[in-house]
Amino acid sequence: MRQNKMLLPTLREVPKDAEIVSHRLLLRAGLARMFAAGMYTYLPLGLRVLRKIEHIVREEMDKSGAQEILGSILQPAELWHTTGRWDDYGPEMMKMKDRHDRDFVLGPTHEELVTTLAKQEVNSYKRLPFNIYQVATKFRDERRPRFGMLRAREFTMKDAYSFHASYESLGETYDLMHKTYTSIFTRLGLNFRPVQADAGTIGGSGRNHEFMVLADIGEDTIAVCTHCDYAANLEKAEARYAAAGVAPTEDAPAYEKLHTPEIKTIDQLVESLNVEANTVIKTLVYLADGEAVAVVLRGDHEVNELKLQKFLGARTLELASHAEIERVTGVPSGFVGPVGLKIPVVIDRDVLGVSAGVAGANERDYHFQNVVAGRDFQTERVGDLRNAVVGDLCPHCEEGTLEFYRGIEVGHIFELGTKYSDSLGATFLNQDGKAQSFIMGCYGIGISRLITAVIEQNNDEKGIIWPMAVAPYQVHVIPVKVKDEEQMRLAEQLYNRLREQGVDVLLDDRDESAGVKFKDSDLIGLPVRVTVGKKAGEGIVEFTVRKTGEAKEVSLEQAYEEIMGLVAGH
Repeated sequence: MRQNKMLLPTLREVPKDAEIVSHRLLLRAGLARMFAAGMYTYLPLGLRVLRKIEHIVREEMDKSGAQEILGSILQPAELWHTTGRWDDYGPEMMKMKDRHDRDFVLGPTHEELVTTLAKQEVNSYKRLPFNIYQVATKFRDERRPRFGMLRAREFTMKDAYSFHASYESLGETYDLMHKTYTSIFTRLGLNFRPVQADAGTIGGSGRNHEFMVLADIGEDTIAVCTHCDYAANLEKAEARYAAAGVAPTEDAPAYEKLHTPEIKTIDQLVESLNVEANTVIKTLVYLADGEAVAVVLRGDHEVNELKLQKFLGARTLELASHAEIERVTGVPSGFVGPVGLKIPVVIDRDVLGVSAGVAGANERDYHFQNVVAGRDFQTERVGDLRNAVVGDLCPHCEEGTLEFYRGIEVGHIFELGTKYSDSLGATFLNQDGKAQSFIMGCYGIGISRLITAVIEQNNDEKGIIWPMAVAPYQVHVIPVKVKDEEQMRLAEQLYNRLREQGVDVLLDDRDESAGVKFKDSDLIGLPVRVTVGKKAGEGIVEFTVRKTGEAKEVSLEQAYEEIMGLVAGH
């Protein structure tokens, strides 16, 4: 491509609304333009990156035996009502009505549609298993679109769905998709980790893993073992419980009341009583399906609301307001404690290890000290209800502890089971001639957010540093002076020869200064730059690798050979 004719509007100034590096570079390098919050138009350079990512995804999915389809973006509401997700999905779902006042949804995902497709087209176990996928636009009405394409309202996604007659078959495909995703993200040159995660609104009772690209701006926190391969999203992360630390109940001093006027928070208790936060027993009040429940945990720990909701088996969960707390307990917020509390109580297991704790006395301006779980309050309902923290013992090995990283979720795979086939009545005839629900798996990749992930991991102060596999062009040929016939002749010669060999090459034939050209070249970040300058008459060019910044003078032939070696396999 000749740059003089290309729509490539680079920017010198950093856009004011761009919060993160990848978003700033996305706009400055002329990859895309935002025309409304969370909605983007891909410009030629950005679309080439998107298509290259799609190509890699398709290659690996096809290699796995999956078959590509293309489903309707517009889906009838009836399917979503049948599965119960019309209400469960919440305000993120883009809903609309047609001229006949019928409800439709712009698909955020396609489980309902493909399950219905299988119901209509497959009636025998002999046609199982199969795995179908699509690369298509999805819509989600994000409350706060931000971080460029990381959280957009319209985005490109690869979603796949597998159908099986047995859970053994599902497990085999799940493992294959795990391997396939690993290959995809490796080919993209990403530093990533597969982590255990929660199934969220997709659901399913089997295994599920998120694939996280490690990045400081990631919206997710992941816990990783220092010794083994255990990794989990914070919402799912566990810690090994040290049973040896359970508090003794014999010979412990009796609890006694302390006057603690206006001392309500953990920090205030720590400072005023000269105690450690891990010896404070705090009590929070939640509304689970509208009913009050007290959650008891150590002062240095935080409630994991997802774990709590599952422990309680609640459909909805919210933290009670100060007014609601006083209404259901008769005690102002900050002084509620487990001793003698009249509402249902659930206890995080680490509270059992507090030998003489400080807890609210269920009376304004008073706390108890020397409180012991099991002796002073009941411990009938105990579970892992807290967030893991740095330094926790790994739940999967004896040697490791947990470290935390930030991550961008770029993929998620699920063992769905029969969640959707049961609700939609999607069955086939098994080997015994009886109707059986399809056993399903689903597998998603955020194609467009991968652009953000790649840029976040590959940039410097000058601009983007594209990996060869997804670079919009692999080589940037820059004649310093386009009016110099010898420079243009050499540049054209290399440009044409590379194109004949299928190399993606961009020729900067603009009549601009060398400084402008080099700044734009660093900004858009193509892997290799060949500068044709003063030594063109000698057949000498400057060969620069964008990632390392290494520059050297070589012959035109040597530049060609080195380029062909670098692009081989990509």
